[in-house]
Amino acid sequence: MPGGWWEEEDDDTAGQMTSLQGQLLVASPNIGDERFEKTVILMCHHDPESAMGLVINRPANSLNLGDLYEKLDIGAARFCAADPVHIGGPVDGNRGFVLHSQDHMLPESLSITHEIGLTASIDILRDITEGVGPMQSIVSLGCAGWSAGQLDQEMAENVWLNLPASADLVFDQDRETLWQHSFSTLGIDPGFFAGSAGRA
Repeated sequence: MPGGWWEEEDDDTAGQMTSLQGQLLVASPNIGDERFEKTVILMCHHDPESAMGLVINRPANSLNLGDLYEKLDIGAARFCAADPVHIGGPVDGNRGFVLHSQDHMLPESLSITHEIGLTASIDILRDITEGVGPMQSIVSLGCAGWSAGQLDQEMAENVWLNLPASADLVFDQDRETLWQHSFSTLGIDPGFFAGSAGRA
């Protein structure tokens, strides 16, 4: 895409992953960073050098797939035009990512869990609007990123809790209640959770 509006993802994410890949990070109630308050992040990459994930419970206020297709000159969306575009995080805000069910994997798609794939190619958007794309998907702009050792330090300081991602939690759970539901899944009341604030 001219101008890098929709960029291919670097191949670095194909490297060796640590156990936080495929985990959901649930923000501590006292995270101290408004960009991540009450967020839930699906971790897509985590190794000793860096980490990357996508916020999955923050739909954009005034941008849907139909709007995005116009911006990308894909044409009018035939399907899913009203679906929201999510804000995946504060890093690389013009870069697009699609989390999706693995019923529609492209050659460049990455497997995040045995149920969930990640594709950064504009081709998958074309498939979605043609009605031949994945059954479930979340289209995001931007991501959350950490430098070497930063996420490990934040985990040690209880900035985030983690639990295994599932297609149900990622795609089916209501976005507005996902943060609270994740705490319930962990058996923890966020009102009694104590931890140190941090920054991603």
